Amino acid sequence: MIALAAALQLSAAAPEIPRLPPIQRDPQVTYLDRSGAIIGVRGGKIPPPVDVAKLPAYVPGAVVAIEDRRFYEHTGFDPRGIARAIVDGIAAGHPTQGASTITQQTARLLFLNQDRTLERKATELVYSVELERTYTKPQILGMYLSRANFGSGAYGLEAAAQRYFNKPAAKLSIKEAAMLAGVLKSPTNYNPANETEHCLERAKLVLDAMLDTGTITKAQYDKAVAQTPKVWKTSPNAPAQYFVDWVDGQVREMVPRLTRDLVVETTLDNTMEQAAGEAARTVVERHAKQDVQQAAVVAMDGFGRVRVLVGGTDYPTAPYNRAINAHRQAGSAWKPFVYLTALEQGRTPDTPVVDEPVTIDGWSPHNFEEEFLGPITLQTALAKSINTVAARLADEVGRPTIAATARRVGILSTVNTDPAMALGTTLVTPLEMTQAYAAFGNGGYRVQAYGVERIRSGAQVIYVKRPPQPVPAIANPALSELNQMLRQVLVSGTGTKAAVPGYDLAGKTGTTSDYKDAWFCGFTGGFASCAWMGRDDARPMARVTGGTVPAELWKSFMSVALKRTPVMAIPVGPPAPVAAPPVEVAAQPAAAPLPVTTPN
Repeated sequence: MIALAAALQLSAAAPEIPRLPPIQRDPQVTYLDRSGAIIGVRGGKIPPPVDVAKLPAYVPGAVVAIEDRRFYEHTGFDPRGIARAIVDGIAAGHPTQGASTITQQTARLLFLNQDRTLERKATELVYSVELERTYTKPQILGMYLSRANFGSGAYGLEAAAQRYFNKPAAKLSIKEAAMLAGVLKSPTNYNPANETEHCLERAKLVLDAMLDTGTITKAQYDKAVAQTPKVWKTSPNAPAQYFVDWVDGQVREMVPRLTRDLVVETTLDNTMEQAAGEAARTVVERHAKQDVQQAAVVAMDGFGRVRVLVGGTDYPTAPYNRAINAHRQAGSAWKPFVYLTALEQGRTPDTPVVDEPVTIDGWSPHNFEEEFLGPITLQTALAKSINTVAARLADEVGRPTIAATARRVGILSTVNTDPAMALGTTLVTPLEMTQAYAAFGNGGYRVQAYGVERIRSGAQVIYVKRPPQPVPAIANPALSELNQMLRQVLVSGTGTKAAVPGYDLAGKTGTTSDYKDAWFCGFTGGFASCAWMGRDDARPMARVTGGTVPAELWKSFMSVALKRTPVMAIPVGPPAPVAAPPVEVAAQPAAAPLPVTTPN
């Protein structure tokens, strides 16, 4: 009892332990998906104290059974455990770890470091006694469970439950609770994801302790022992971190001084996000021999609510967000803006054109296939992605006019107007391409992509997104004619590998001439998505076209997403205006030109 005597002697000099609210903890911002599930946390590392009353009794019970089974009886320390630790330390010739109650561990996490010295141990004892005098047992246990390290970057029980089992702590099974309680002894050696067998062995000891202390019944014990829960090797919310990074920047502008915990309700559908992230990773790995390195997937509804934003295949190792920051050439995914402009000037899907050699200002575009098709229609030219027709069409309708069309439907980046712009040399992001394609599938309305629905702190609501007001951007007959042509891309054109049977789908492939970028952008009624693939080092891929690997990725994702969206046909859009008799008008000054860039 030497250590205890020293602790009691120091108690008069020990600082008064503050009550629960003033305990130092940096504010956090917790992000929720559209269903209320946690998808990410930014800000401080430590979450608020756990409310153990809201957990199944066996969850805190597992921790108490294995870490400190006399927790509810002692006053902060365990004399028998201390005596045993002293004897062990004398035998070892140095102070040993052990005999720490949950209260002592909480004191250490709150106020001390991990040094194994007698002085620190004595101070820890004093603090543990003061903690017991100031707080209730559930409060102490709640503080401990919010600050304990569960490995893999998960601090606190809630983060651990989400990281390893993709569920809130309140829904942990008995076996899962035992596994997490076992991690506390060594977050490295008993990590559920990296040391699964050792974790399960440790969990068996926890279950034995739970049975021995009466925390669970024999029937519960037998059932738990027989179970092997699914453990996520990588965080199930890893793909969502690209989205969280995106909206976190916006939240910091809305709430510039973070002085309290915030909860942000977002537009993300995390089930879709996980499906997109898994599809991106799987398809990239499958085609690695074709020098495919990275992918991005964005999806939004017809009002601009972003449901998916995957900015890469592996957030922990490559957090750069390609969905919003990577400006890449759109390739032929740009051609709908060219054809829309032509349709608005009076052409139709049946307008005859000729696939033949063409030269514009000294530039001669080439098709993917060497042979020319000769006389065809505009619909066939778009479905087959004929470059010669698109280039000549852009020259006829006016490239500045096409730039204006693209901007009108949602393209934000500066648009170049050299002859090659018809084939998608403008640099764009997956987010803005999806935003533009959303106008094709929502009845012709431009939308502004957004991800934050509401911000609150406790019961106080700080921000609520106003209902989006889509702006009319495309009228009929051009809208319905363009959608007719884009449907054909999936039926008989370059995008047949993207087709999902049973749905009204339309879209466009995109491939750059040097194979550095490949796209598939498509939509159904009220839902649009784009898949981009390429390399961060801007090296060419091995003849990867938009109709192959990106179409495979898009179909894999959409096969899941379409089951989680209302099944809608692509809207026909507003009725075509009735032609008015021509009237003479005075000449008007030319409008200011759009910003343009010219490639070097």
